[in-house]
Amino acid sequence: MEDRFSALTNLRGDRKQAMFGVYDGHGGVKAAEFAAKNLDKNVLEEVSGKCDESEIADAKDVRGGSCCVTALRRWHDERERIETTGGYVDTFNGVWRIQGSLAVSRGIGDAHLKRWVIAEPETKMLRIDQDHEFLILASDGLWDKVSNQEAVDIARPFCVGTEMKPLLLACKKLVELSASRGSSDDISVMLIPLRQFI
Repeated sequence: MEDRFSALTNLRGDRKQAMFGVYDGHGGVKAAEFAAKNLDKNVLEEVSGKCDESEIADAKDVRGGSCCVTALRRWHDERERIETTGGYVDTFNGVWRIQGSLAVSRGIGDAHLKRWVIAEPETKMLRIDQDHEFLILASDGLWDKVSNQEAVDIARPFCVGTEMKPLLLACKKLVELSASRGSSDDISVMLIPLRQFI
């Protein structure tokens, strides 16, 4: 199995601060292990280093709330970036691939594709509010066989509390669905109730 994960909660003694990650290795487990071991620490150092007193003061003026940082893929922008540097993107069995090979455009490792696959994540900060129920982090072993809406529909009934058992059951159901549809990839799923961070 090449997938790895990390979950850090109660960061800096604050129950509203946490960091989660699912790392999908390919061509070996080393890059996923490296990311799981180091990425959280590096992101925290980067965020801590960029906070200044004015940002802290601004944060105190906000009534409650917290934020969630997730990687986003916008294929039209990514495709343009890749093609501008001499690469190509095409589909194989409904999955977009770079140079006919890799199904991600940003990642750690992949030295033979470094010209097109960059390690810098595309991120977006979203303030969590009552409308944000949960976050599903998963490897492509899930997303290649299960749509976003299907995953939400399966997970939602299990997300009424923060108990581990129902959340684990939801993850297992998602893994089973992907496997039943023929996924032969590693399937890692993490389900995070978000209202606990408000």
